Amino acid sequence: MDLSKDLVAASATPLILAILRQQDSYGYEIIKTIREASSDEIVWTEGMLYPVLHRLEKNGLVESYWKTSQEGRRRKYYRLMPVGRIELENHAKQWDLVYSVLAS
Repeated sequence: MDLSKDLVAASATPLILAILRQQDSYGYEIIKTIREASSDEIVWTEGMLYPVLHRLEKNGLVESYWKTSQEGRRRKYYRLMPVGRIELENHAKQWDLVYSVLAS
């Protein structure tokens, strides 16, 4: 199924925040998580993900830090901040409302 660009854009923030609520993560891992959770229906690129992550960081919803993996590779991880949890709750309420209208 081809998702509209508008729907992909509207869902990016809550999806990223929801992933980071579970655990800190880095870019490729976020892309992989979305792809797996959607059974390969939602496929993000780095060019789509990183501008959103940078905006979330600029707005104080997430913060980044560098961490070296067991293989010795440095990766930039992102963690959800308390204000990001509140933002996720707000998004979830909005999506619940949209879903209830669609389901009626």
